[in-house]
Amino acid sequence: MTYVIGANCIDEIDRSCIEVCPVDCIYVGDRKSYINSNECIDCGACEVECPVDAIFVDRKARKDPDLATFMEDSRAFFDAPLPGRDAPLGDPGGAQKVGDVGVDTTMVADWSA
Repeated sequence: MTYVIGANCIDEIDRSCIEVCPVDCIYVGDRKSYINSNECIDCGACEVECPVDAIFVDRKARKDPDLATFMEDSRAFFDAPLPGRDAPLGDPGGAQKVGDVGVDTTMVADWSA
């Protein structure tokens, strides 16, 4: 099990989830944040801290097609080259090592409310 960040995070500037993450696995794109499932230890601290209820467990996403879209999109953020980049972000071992990524997946970049 791991956690996924959904649509409620898009254009949300509150990043309290990042502050409580003990392993620094939440990366900041341009419009949204993303949890690296390979670095997440499944503690759940981010889920309870999120003020907009954007974070959910992946098993919930597997049962809901709308949420599953964000689970796949989160994988794409780390596993595929992002717009303007030559290589995937991968598993850098902590968001602080890379700083704000400053770009989102195409799905989130093109998202309209």
